[in-house]
Amino acid sequence: MLAIYKRHSQKCPQQSRSYRRCDCPCWVEGTIEGKYFRESLKTRSWTRATEIVRERENGKGQRRITINEATEAFIRDAEARGLRPPSIYKYKLLFKQLIEFAADRGLIYVTECDIESLRSFRESWKNKNFSARRKLGALRTLFKFVHESGWLPTNPAKVIKPPKTDDPPTMPYSQEEFKRVLDACDKCHNKRSAVRLRALTLLLRYSGLRITDAVTLTKHQISKDLLTLRTAKTGTDVRVPLPKPVLDALSAIEADNYYFWSGRGTKKSCVGDYQRAFKRLYEIAEVENGHAHRWRDTFAVELLLSGMPLEQVSALLGHQSIIITQKHYSPWVKARQEQLEAAVRMTF
Repeated sequence: MLAIYKRHSQKCPQQSRSYRRCDCPCWVEGTIEGKYFRESLKTRSWTRATEIVRERENGKGQRRITINEATEAFIRDAEARGLRPPSIYKYKLLFKQLIEFAADRGLIYVTECDIESLRSFRESWKNKNFSARRKLGALRTLFKFVHESGWLPTNPAKVIKPPKTDDPPTMPYSQEEFKRVLDACDKCHNKRSAVRLRALTLLLRYSGLRITDAVTLTKHQISKDLLTLRTAKTGTDVRVPLPKPVLDALSAIEADNYYFWSGRGTKKSCVGDYQRAFKRLYEIAEVENGHAHRWRDTFAVELLLSGMPLEQVSALLGHQSIIITQKHYSPWVKARQEQLEAAVRMTF
């Protein structure tokens, strides 16, 4: 049973009259489907407030929104806000899993998604560590949207605690591994693919680009020996000088506009093609745990070990904040290493 109250406790401070004639708005509190809530009814009329509460208790007055309708509305809103296609794609994957889970449990409406059912949904994930944390963040964002739209009195996903995460250490490639990967490029049967893979390997190593920005690089983004582009993920401008071996490898590619992409199809499919090609390359080179982001780590670590300040490395990586750079690369800062070594020697 829902209870109706006035905003003020004993007498209205605006008037020296009792509640029955008070002009303050009415509030309602109670539980619906096992969830406590308290909200304004946006009316000063006690009679109208009573009617609204009666309609809610009878299940009338507002159409129930299905899970399908809620997720579709979220995607339309995300596209209208200009979210990046990779972000929207990840939301769609999550929503597909949520809809399948709901169908299996017989859930139809968003009001049926309580804390217990969402915890069960999280338990069904195969994702671990940071992937699970990001996925939970996306689920919270969906139900925050549902709550703010007025389809749920609370956000049930908000109280679900994130999983414990272990931050893996940054593992750059060694010089020997770098050489083995370059040698593996020459072993490709397709000469055209060998030229492109060698150029892409050198570009990733000496530019620090993410693989999406690297495979969609255009010729006009390189002037003389300077690479200039706006990164897709953070929208940050990056300017990096490239050494002669990289420029020579890029010039060996026969292309009109893009070095590694035809310009047709999606960027995601292009990235997927090169990730599979690199996987075969690492197998030939006998490099364990090889992936494209380790080239970015190699670029950053080599700069830090040479003595470059962390702020400058952060700018070259295109990070929006130096805090991100500190989180991943602070153990490799040369000045910090020297201070730690000096502190240890003082104990001898």
